[in-house]
Amino acid sequence: MVGRPEHSGNGYDRAVTAARTRALDIVIRAGVTHRLHTYESPERHGRERDERPSYGSDAASALGVMPGRVLKTLVAAVDGRLVLAVVPVDRELDLKRLADAVGGRRAVMAEPTDAERATGFVVGGISPLGSRRRLPVVVDVSAMDHETVFISAGRRGLQVELAPLELVRLGGAHSASISRTIGPG
Repeated sequence: MVGRPEHSGNGYDRAVTAARTRALDIVIRAGVTHRLHTYESPERHGRERDERPSYGSDAASALGVMPGRVLKTLVAAVDGRLVLAVVPVDRELDLKRLADAVGGRRAVMAEPTDAERATGFVVGGISPLGSRRRLPVVVDVSAMDHETVFISAGRRGLQVELAPLELVRLGGAHSASISRTIGPG
């Protein structure tokens, strides 16, 4: 993993190193019990949603963890304001529920370049902790069903495992039902 370039839609590549990330710094400074996990992230990527890999599912598979314990961080715009939505990788974000959870009317997925610019992380490595801009964070209530969960540590191929209540506390988040099972209709 060390030394491999990490692609960003903002037109820059940066080497993936063992250095700490902003997200990991927050966890360490808070003294939170955690475990760091690395894995080989997929090389394929594209700008369109259909061309991008399922980074979260790939992480769950590579780490041998139930997909419900691996959380993906999605950036959505609720009434024009960016919000971080944290949901299990085996579920999908319900935009209406997200809007309700933050007192808004309408939510849409943010463009990848807007998400990267606001968070300072690349798509596939966006963490709910340590964003460049302070953004509201909503964690799906299903995360509380597990003793520990996995979130991106701010880089593709790097996950931090911690208690879901610690995630909520460190992210200044609140928990709400913002996901639905993946399936037809």
